[in-house]
Amino acid sequence: MNDTRGEIVDALLVLTDSERDQLVEGFEAVKVSPYDDYRTFSELISEVVVDGEVPERLLRAAGRIRSDRAEGVVEAHVLRNCPVDDDLPEIGNEDPSAEKKKRKTTFVGEAFLELLAQITSTPLLAYTNRFGGDFFIDVVAINRYLGKQTGYNGGEVVFHNDRTAHRVRADYITLLGMRCPAEDLVYTGFVPGLRLLAELPAEIRQVLREPYYATPFDVVSRDANADLGEAVAHPILSGRSSLRYLDTHTSTTGDAPVEAKDALLALKNALTRVPKDRHRMQKGDVLTFANQHGLHNREQIEIADAEKALGRWLLKTYAFADQAAADAHGDAWIDGIPGKVGD
Repeated sequence: MNDTRGEIVDALLVLTDSERDQLVEGFEAVKVSPYDDYRTFSELISEVVVDGEVPERLLRAAGRIRSDRAEGVVEAHVLRNCPVDDDLPEIGNEDPSAEKKKRKTTFVGEAFLELLAQITSTPLLAYTNRFGGDFFIDVVAINRYLGKQTGYNGGEVVFHNDRTAHRVRADYITLLGMRCPAEDLVYTGFVPGLRLLAELPAEIRQVLREPYYATPFDVVSRDANADLGEAVAHPILSGRSSLRYLDTHTSTTGDAPVEAKDALLALKNALTRVPKDRHRMQKGDVLTFANQHGLHNREQIEIADAEKALGRWLLKTYAFADQAAADAHGDAWIDGIPGKVGD
Protein backbone atom coordinates (compact mmCIF):
# COMPACT_ATOMS: atom_id res chain seq x y z
CA MET A 1 0.00 0.00 0.00
CA ASN A 2 1.41 3.37 -0.92
CA ASP A 3 1.07 6.90 0.41
CA THR A 4 -0.98 8.32 -2.47
CA ARG A 5 -4.16 8.04 -0.39
CA GLY A 6 -5.93 6.28 -3.22
CA GLU A 7 -6.42 2.81 -4.59
CA ILE A 8 -3.39 0.58 -4.20
CA VAL A 9 -1.64 0.23 -7.55
CA ASP A 10 1.96 -0.75 -6.91
CA ALA A 11 2.90 -3.84 -4.93
CA LEU A 12 6.01 -3.86 -2.78
CA LEU A 13 7.04 -7.05 -4.59
CA VAL A 14 5.77 -9.15 -7.49
CA LEU A 15 7.42 -12.54 -7.35
CA THR A 16 8.59 -13.94 -10.65
CA ASP A 17 7.24 -17.32 -11.68
CA SER A 18 10.66 -18.86 -11.08
CA GLU A 19 10.85 -17.34 -7.58
CA ARG A 20 7.37 -18.63 -6.81
CA ASP A 21 8.27 -22.09 -8.12
CA GLN A 22 11.44 -22.08 -6.04
CA LEU A 23 9.33 -21.57 -2.93
CA VAL A 24 6.78 -24.20 -3.92
CA GLU A 25 9.55 -26.74 -4.37
CA GLY A 26 10.72 -26.11 -0.82
CA PHE A 27 7.18 -26.20 0.56
CA GLU A 28 6.33 -29.48 -1.15
CA ALA A 29 8.90 -31.23 1.04
CA VAL A 30 6.81 -30.30 4.09
CA LYS A 31 4.33 -33.14 4.59
CA VAL A 32 3.09 -32.25 8.07
CA SER A 33 -0.34 -30.64 8.28
CA PRO A 34 -0.37 -27.32 10.15
CA TYR A 35 -3.85 -28.28 11.37
CA ASP A 36 -2.56 -31.45 13.01
CA ASP A 37 0.81 -30.26 14.33
CA TYR A 38 1.45 -26.55 13.92
CA ARG A 39 4.69 -26.49 15.92
CA THR A 40 6.36 -29.13 13.75
CA PHE A 41 5.02 -27.45 10.61
CA SER A 42 6.52 -24.14 11.72
CA GLU A 43 9.88 -25.77 12.43
CA LEU A 44 9.94 -27.36 8.98
CA ILE A 45 9.24 -24.02 7.33
CA SER A 46 12.11 -22.49 9.28
CA GLU A 47 14.38 -25.07 7.66
CA VAL A 48 13.37 -23.68 4.26
CA VAL A 49 14.81 -20.36 5.42
CA VAL A 50 17.96 -21.91 6.86
CA ASP A 51 18.55 -23.95 3.70
CA GLY A 52 18.60 -20.78 1.61
CA GLU A 53 15.51 -21.64 -0.41
CA VAL A 54 13.94 -18.19 0.01
CA PRO A 55 14.43 -15.76 -2.91
CA GLU A 56 16.67 -12.85 -1.99
CA ARG A 57 14.11 -10.31 -3.24
CA LEU A 58 11.51 -11.71 -0.85
CA LEU A 59 13.95 -11.43 2.06
CA ARG A 60 14.63 -7.81 1.13
CA ALA A 61 10.90 -7.11 0.91
CA ALA A 62 10.43 -8.61 4.38
CA GLY A 63 13.17 -6.31 5.66
CA ARG A 64 11.38 -3.34 4.12
CA ILE A 65 8.12 -4.37 5.80
CA ARG A 66 9.88 -4.60 9.17
CA SER A 67 11.52 -1.19 8.81
CA ASP A 68 8.35 0.51 7.53
CA ARG A 69 6.43 -0.83 10.51
CA ALA A 70 9.13 0.12 13.01
CA GLU A 71 9.22 3.68 11.65
CA GLY A 72 5.42 3.89 11.42
CA VAL A 73 5.60 5.23 7.86
CA VAL A 74 3.59 2.48 6.12
CA GLU A 75 1.14 0.19 7.90
CA ALA A 76 0.07 -2.01 4.96
CA HIS A 77 1.91 -3.82 2.16
CA VAL A 78 1.01 -5.87 -0.91
CA LEU A 79 2.91 -8.80 -2.43
CA ARG A 80 1.76 -10.46 -5.65
CA ASN A 81 2.18 -13.76 -7.50
CA CYS A 82 2.69 -15.56 -4.19
CA PRO A 83 2.50 -19.37 -3.90
CA VAL A 84 -0.98 -20.89 -3.71
CA ASP A 85 -1.92 -24.57 -3.85
CA ASP A 86 -2.49 -25.83 -7.41
CA ASP A 87 -5.40 -28.07 -6.47
CA LEU A 88 -7.83 -26.17 -4.25
CA PRO A 89 -10.84 -28.21 -3.09
CA GLU A 90 -14.41 -26.98 -2.96
CA ILE A 91 -15.14 -26.26 0.69
CA GLY A 92 -18.68 -24.89 0.45
CA ASN A 93 -20.36 -22.50 2.84
CA GLU A 94 -21.82 -24.78 5.50
CA ASP A 95 -18.61 -25.46 7.44
CA PRO A 96 -15.72 -24.45 5.18
CA SER A 97 -13.06 -24.88 7.86
CA ALA A 98 -14.02 -28.50 8.48
CA GLU A 99 -14.34 -29.23 4.77
CA LYS A 100 -10.91 -27.73 4.12
CA LYS A 101 -9.30 -30.01 6.68
CA LYS A 102 -11.01 -33.02 5.10
CA ARG A 103 -10.23 -32.19 1.49
CA LYS A 104 -7.08 -30.06 1.34
CA THR A 105 -4.03 -32.31 1.11
CA THR A 106 -1.35 -29.73 0.29
CA PHE A 107 -0.34 -26.73 2.39
CA VAL A 108 1.43 -24.35 0.04
CA GLY A 109 -0.61 -21.28 1.00
CA GLU A 110 -0.17 -22.01 4.69
CA ALA A 111 3.56 -22.51 4.19
CA PHE A 112 3.95 -19.13 2.51
CA LEU A 113 2.05 -17.32 5.26
CA GLU A 114 4.16 -19.09 7.90
CA LEU A 115 7.33 -18.18 6.00
CA LEU A 116 6.26 -14.54 5.76
CA ALA A 117 5.57 -14.45 9.50
CA GLN A 118 9.03 -15.82 10.19
CA ILE A 119 10.99 -13.50 7.90
CA THR A 120 9.08 -10.44 9.15
CA SER A 121 9.65 -11.58 12.77
CA THR A 122 5.94 -11.54 13.62
CA PRO A 123 4.96 -14.74 15.51
CA LEU A 124 1.51 -16.08 14.68
CA LEU A 125 -1.49 -15.95 16.99
CA ALA A 126 -4.44 -18.37 17.24
CA TYR A 127 -7.57 -18.55 19.37
CA THR A 128 -8.39 -21.98 20.77
CA ASN A 129 -12.16 -21.31 20.66
CA ARG A 130 -12.09 -20.12 17.07
CA PHE A 131 -12.06 -22.61 14.17
CA GLY A 132 -10.42 -25.34 16.20
CA GLY A 133 -7.54 -23.18 17.38
CA ASP A 134 -6.03 -23.09 13.88
CA PHE A 135 -3.25 -20.65 13.05
CA PHE A 136 -4.54 -20.42 9.46
CA ILE A 137 -8.13 -19.24 9.10
CA ASP A 138 -10.42 -19.29 6.08
CA VAL A 139 -12.21 -16.04 5.29
CA VAL A 140 -15.14 -17.60 3.45
CA ALA A 141 -18.87 -16.94 3.63
CA ILE A 142 -20.57 -19.22 6.19
CA ASN A 143 -24.28 -19.83 5.74
CA ARG A 144 -25.29 -19.20 9.35
CA TYR A 145 -23.53 -15.80 9.32
CA LEU A 146 -24.83 -14.49 6.01
CA GLY A 147 -25.96 -10.89 6.41
CA LYS A 148 -24.50 -10.52 9.91
CA GLN A 149 -21.72 -8.21 11.02
CA THR A 150 -18.73 -10.52 10.57
CA GLY A 151 -16.13 -11.21 7.94
CA TYR A 152 -17.92 -14.48 7.22
CA ASN A 153 -21.16 -12.77 6.12
CA GLY A 154 -20.62 -13.02 2.37
CA GLY A 155 -21.05 -9.26 1.99
CA GLU A 156 -19.61 -5.94 3.03
CA VAL A 157 -17.94 -5.33 6.39
CA VAL A 158 -17.66 -1.96 8.15
CA PHE A 159 -14.35 -0.44 9.22
CA HIS A 160 -13.01 -2.19 12.31
CA ASN A 161 -10.17 -3.96 14.06
CA ASP A 162 -10.40 -7.75 14.23
CA ARG A 163 -11.29 -9.08 17.69
CA THR A 164 -12.09 -5.58 18.90
CA ALA A 165 -13.55 -6.65 22.24
CA HIS A 166 -10.93 -9.25 23.16
CA ARG A 167 -8.05 -8.99 25.60
CA VAL A 168 -5.46 -10.40 23.19
CA ARG A 169 -5.59 -8.77 19.78
CA ALA A 170 -3.39 -9.27 16.75
CA ASP A 171 -0.92 -6.54 15.89
CA TYR A 172 -0.94 -7.59 12.24
CA ILE A 173 -3.26 -9.43 9.88
CA THR A 174 -2.14 -11.08 6.66
CA LEU A 175 -4.48 -12.20 3.87
CA LEU A 176 -3.62 -14.50 0.95
CA GLY A 177 -5.93 -14.74 -2.06
CA MET A 178 -6.76 -18.41 -2.59
CA ARG A 179 -9.90 -18.17 -4.76
CA CYS A 180 -11.06 -14.72 -5.90
CA PRO A 181 -13.63 -14.43 -8.72
CA ALA A 182 -11.79 -12.33 -11.29
CA GLU A 183 -14.95 -10.64 -12.56
CA ASP A 184 -16.00 -9.27 -9.15
CA LEU A 185 -14.94 -5.88 -7.80
CA VAL A 186 -14.38 -6.50 -4.08
CA TYR A 187 -12.00 -4.23 -2.20
CA THR A 188 -10.30 -4.45 1.17
CA GLY A 189 -10.03 -0.92 2.50
CA PHE A 190 -7.49 0.34 5.03
CA VAL A 191 -7.13 3.60 6.96
CA PRO A 192 -3.87 4.11 8.90
CA GLY A 193 -4.49 5.22 12.46
CA LEU A 194 -2.25 8.28 12.17
CA ARG A 195 -4.08 9.45 9.05
CA LEU A 196 -7.44 9.11 10.78
CA LEU A 197 -6.26 10.87 13.95
CA ALA A 198 -4.91 13.78 11.89
CA GLU A 199 -8.55 14.58 11.09
CA LEU A 200 -9.33 15.11 14.79
CA PRO A 201 -8.41 18.00 17.11
CA ALA A 202 -6.25 17.29 20.16
CA GLU A 203 -9.13 17.67 22.63
CA ILE A 204 -11.17 15.00 20.83
CA ARG A 205 -8.21 12.62 20.75
CA GLN A 206 -7.76 13.09 24.48
CA VAL A 207 -11.38 12.13 25.22
CA LEU A 208 -11.01 9.03 23.03
CA ARG A 209 -8.18 7.94 25.34
CA GLU A 210 -10.60 7.58 28.26
CA PRO A 211 -12.48 4.30 29.03
CA TYR A 212 -15.84 5.72 28.05
CA TYR A 213 -16.59 3.15 25.33
CA ALA A 214 -17.69 -0.46 24.94
CA THR A 215 -17.74 -2.91 22.03
CA PRO A 216 -19.86 -6.09 22.08
CA PHE A 217 -18.26 -9.42 21.27
CA ASP A 218 -18.85 -10.46 17.68
CA VAL A 219 -21.36 -13.17 16.79
CA VAL A 220 -18.69 -15.72 15.82
CA SER A 221 -16.91 -15.29 19.16
CA ARG A 222 -20.16 -15.65 21.10
CA ASP A 223 -21.07 -18.81 19.22
CA ALA A 224 -17.65 -20.27 20.02
CA ASN A 225 -17.55 -19.22 23.68
CA ALA A 226 -20.74 -18.66 25.66
CA ASP A 227 -18.72 -17.51 28.69
CA LEU A 228 -17.42 -14.28 27.17
CA GLY A 229 -19.75 -12.10 29.22
CA GLU A 230 -20.65 -8.50 28.63
CA ALA A 231 -18.58 -5.86 26.86
CA VAL A 232 -15.96 -4.18 29.05
CA ALA A 233 -15.38 -0.42 29.07
CA HIS A 234 -12.31 0.60 27.08
CA PRO A 235 -10.69 3.64 25.44
CA ILE A 236 -10.86 3.86 21.65
CA LEU A 237 -7.37 5.35 21.34
CA SER A 238 -4.14 4.37 23.10
CA GLY A 239 -0.44 4.77 22.44
CA ARG A 240 0.69 6.43 19.23
CA SER A 241 -2.28 5.45 17.11
CA SER A 242 -3.65 2.16 18.44
CA LEU A 243 -7.41 1.96 17.93
CA ARG A 244 -10.11 -0.28 19.40
CA TYR A 245 -13.14 0.37 17.26
CA LEU A 246 -15.93 -1.42 15.38
CA ASP A 247 -17.97 1.04 13.35
CA THR A 248 -21.72 1.00 14.10
CA HIS A 249 -21.09 -1.25 17.13
CA THR A 250 -18.66 0.57 19.43
CA SER A 251 -20.72 2.93 21.61
CA THR A 252 -20.40 4.99 24.77
CA THR A 253 -20.98 3.35 28.13
CA GLY A 254 -24.12 4.19 30.07
CA ASP A 255 -22.32 6.51 32.47
CA ALA A 256 -20.10 8.22 29.88
CA PRO A 257 -20.09 12.03 29.87
CA VAL A 258 -21.54 14.05 27.01
CA GLU A 259 -18.07 14.83 25.65
CA ALA A 260 -17.51 11.10 25.07
CA LYS A 261 -20.50 10.96 22.75
CA ASP A 262 -19.33 14.09 20.96
CA ALA A 263 -15.89 12.52 20.49
CA LEU A 264 -17.41 9.32 19.10
CA LEU A 265 -19.45 11.33 16.61
CA ALA A 266 -16.34 13.28 15.60
CA LEU A 267 -14.50 10.00 15.01
CA LYS A 268 -17.33 8.68 12.84
CA ASN A 269 -17.32 11.89 10.80
CA ALA A 270 -13.55 11.73 10.40
CA LEU A 271 -13.76 8.12 9.24
CA THR A 272 -16.24 9.17 6.56
CA ARG A 273 -14.01 12.02 5.34
CA VAL A 274 -10.54 10.48 5.53
CA PRO A 275 -8.98 9.17 2.29
CA LYS A 276 -8.90 5.38 2.20
CA ASP A 277 -6.43 2.96 0.65
CA ARG A 278 -8.03 0.04 -1.18
CA HIS A 279 -6.81 -3.22 -2.63
CA ARG A 280 -8.67 -5.67 -4.84
CA MET A 281 -7.49 -9.12 -3.78
CA GLN A 282 -6.66 -11.57 -6.56
CA LYS A 283 -5.38 -15.14 -6.41
CA GLY A 284 -1.79 -15.11 -5.17
CA ASP A 285 -2.04 -11.62 -3.66
CA VAL A 286 -0.90 -11.00 -0.10
CA LEU A 287 -2.17 -8.00 1.83
CA THR A 288 -0.53 -7.58 5.23
CA PHE A 289 -1.54 -4.69 7.47
CA ALA A 290 -1.74 -3.33 11.00
CA ASN A 291 -4.78 -4.52 12.92
CA GLN A 292 -4.47 -2.09 15.82
CA HIS A 293 -2.78 0.92 14.21
CA GLY A 294 -5.46 1.16 11.55
CA LEU A 295 -8.97 0.14 10.53
CA HIS A 296 -9.98 -2.11 7.64
CA ASN A 297 -13.20 -3.04 5.84
CA ARG A 298 -14.61 -4.96 2.87
CA GLU A 299 -16.44 -3.16 0.11
CA GLN A 300 -18.34 -4.82 -2.73
CA ILE A 301 -18.54 -2.59 -5.81
CA GLU A 302 -19.80 -5.11 -8.35
CA ILE A 303 -20.67 -8.80 -8.06
CA ALA A 304 -21.16 -10.66 -11.34
CA ASP A 305 -22.52 -13.89 -9.85
CA ALA A 306 -23.82 -13.78 -6.27
CA GLU A 307 -23.61 -17.55 -5.78
CA LYS A 308 -20.09 -17.79 -7.15
CA ALA A 309 -19.04 -14.83 -4.99
CA LEU A 310 -19.83 -16.88 -1.88
CA GLY A 311 -16.88 -19.09 -2.85
CA ARG A 312 -14.38 -16.23 -2.44
CA TRP A 313 -11.64 -17.65 -0.24
CA LEU A 314 -8.86 -15.78 1.55
CA LEU A 315 -6.45 -17.48 3.94
CA LYS A 316 -5.75 -15.34 7.00
CA THR A 317 -3.23 -15.22 9.83
CA TYR A 318 -3.06 -13.13 12.99
CA ALA A 319 0.37 -12.09 14.26
CA PHE A 320 2.11 -10.31 17.12
CA ALA A 321 4.32 -7.29 16.42
CA ASP A 322 7.43 -9.18 17.51
CA GLN A 323 8.60 -11.88 19.89
CA ALA A 324 8.46 -9.56 22.89
CA ALA A 325 4.81 -8.76 22.16
CA ALA A 326 4.07 -12.48 21.96
CA ASP A 327 5.98 -13.24 25.16
CA ALA A 328 3.91 -10.62 27.00
CA HIS A 329 0.96 -13.00 26.66
CA GLY A 330 2.87 -16.11 27.67
CA ASP A 331 0.58 -16.66 30.64
CA ALA A 332 -2.34 -17.10 28.23
CA TRP A 333 -0.89 -19.95 26.14
CA ILE A 334 -3.15 -22.99 25.84
CA ASP A 335 -1.67 -26.51 26.01
CA GLY A 336 1.79 -24.97 26.14
CA ILE A 337 1.59 -23.91 22.47
CA PRO A 338 3.15 -20.45 22.01
CA GLY A 339 0.73 -18.10 20.31
CA LYS A 340 -2.42 -20.05 21.08
CA VAL A 341 -4.66 -18.13 23.49
CA GLY A 342 -8.00 -18.98 25.02
CA ASP A 343 -10.25 -15.95 24.65
